[in-house]
Amino acid sequence: MAAKFEVYTDKGGKFRFRLKAGNGEIIAASEAYESKQACLHGIESVKSNAPIAQVVEVS
Repeated sequence: MAAKFEVYTDKGGKFRFRLKAGNGEIIAASEAYESKQACLHGIESVKSNAPIAQVVEVS
């Protein structure tokens, strides 16, 4: 099973997404968005930026 993004509405009526691994484990969760379109844009941003993102250790 492949990873997938799930879009849902939280208790406050805002849109959020979570990224689930193939085994169903949540590996990332988003902030709250006012609109579904903004939430979908957030997903696209993660998809396009993740491959080039640096890993930085914060102490």
